[in-house]
Formats: sequence, structure tokens, C-alpha cells
Amino acid sequence: MLRPRIPPCLLVHKTGLVKTVGFKAPKYVGDPINAVKIFNEKEADELIVLDIDATVNNAEPNYRMIANLAAECRMPLCYGGGIKTPAQAKRIISLGVEKVAISSAAVEHPELITQIADEIGRQSVVVALDVKKRLFSKDFDVFTRNARTNTKRSVFDLAAEAEKLGAGELLINSIDLDGAMTGYDLILAAKIRQAVNIPISILGGAGSLDDIEALIRTCGVIGAAAGSLFVFKGAYKAVLINYPTLAQRDELIRRAFY
Repeated sequence: MLRPRIPPCLLVHKTGLVKTVGFKAPKYVGDPINAVKIFNEKEADELIVLDIDATVNNAEPNYRMIANLAAECRMPLCYGGGIKTPAQAKRIISLGVEKVAISSAAVEHPELITQIADEIGRQSVVVALDVKKRLFSKDFDVFTRNARTNTKRSVFDLAAEAEKLGAGELLINSIDLDGAMTGYDLILAAKIRQAVNIPISILGGAGSLDDIEALIRTCGVIGAAAGSLFVFKGAYKAVLINYPTLAQRDELIRRAFY
């Protein structure tokens, strides 16, 4: 039986683990490999690692770093950052990564989604869409290049297009709620869930396990991704890698469904 996933999302900046607020001011919070080791011990469902430098610097994916992460990781791993060709995606998969996430390149060159899906299989292609709510509107614009460029295209249109072109999964990342820890945008999540038939994960806003429960209750089988929630602890946001136990996750999912 399919069940909701709760993947930690790690942001990498200059090879270090960072956390942002509103996609700005990356704060160093540790070493990515050490974080992976801790999430291994805590038996995380899966792990998302996004290199936030590669695309804006027009750089190749850091294959050495990816190989080191994949070698250490004992859970399904999704990597995103700098992927612009099917050959790059294939190389990353060959290093032991289960899924690749493409964002700016997928929006700017939609045919790439199909090309990569043909190369590595649809199930391994995640299209990540960074979104921001339009003023005086119920719609959301998709931004690219670390929220620097507004495509002025609706996330719902692009989500449906990505599915049609061969995406196996969507990662919807809220720019407004990045690092806010005030709860997911449940209206956005519900609308995205209705717009596509492929698996989706929502990122941005999780501040407690109650927020994850609310997202699952709203959308059912979904990926409830989080960054700050799993790297900070307490009111003063002390850096502490954490993750709910299997028993806590089972209870959370039970409450959400029943």
C-alpha cells in the first residue's frame, strides 16, 4: 500500500549544508555528509538534496559530492542542481541516485523532461517548481534561477505540462514560505493534487509534525518535504538534525487518515 513520505530536503551552497528564508541569506548549518549519516540512523523515508549554486553559476553538477552522498545514503536519494542534459542525468543515476530533480532547465527547455525520461525512466524524473503567490490572485507564478526570474506562468499549467511531457513526480516549493515554519500552503497543495495524477511533494512552511499531519489529511498520499523542521530545534532555532521516529510517523499518518 502506498503511504505518505516525509523527506528531509537539504540545500547545498559552496559544498556546505545551508538553510534559507525566502530563498535568501543562506545560513551554514553543517556538513551534508554528517546530515546524511544522521538521517540514515533515523531511517528517513527518502532524502532530497538540492545544490542551489549550480544553475545560477551555469556549473556542472558536482559529481564528486553526489557520489559521496550516494555512497553514504541508505535511503532513496533525489538530487537536483545544474542538470541540463540527459547525459548528466544518466551519469548521476549511475552514481547510485534514485531520482534527479530538474527545475529551471525544465521550465526553460520543456523538451528536456521528455529527453531525460526517455534516458533514465519516467519514475526517476522529478520536476521541481518554485512558486510565489500572485498579488490579488489565487494563482501562483513559477520562478526560476533561485527565484530571480518570474516566468509569469501558472504553476498549475506548468505542472500539467510537466506530467504530459514525462515527469514522474513533482516537487512544489513555496518561495513565500521557505524557512517560515508557519505551516504549508494547504490550498496550493490541494489544487496541485487535483491538477495532476503523478506523485507530488510539497516543500516550504513545515514548522511542526502537526503541519505535516495537516498536509497529509488535506492531500492523502503525498510527500511532505521539510528543511528547517529537520535542521533546527526550539524557539531559538539551534542547529540540531532531527527526524520523527518510525512510531511517530505511523501515528501521525494514522491520525491524518482516521
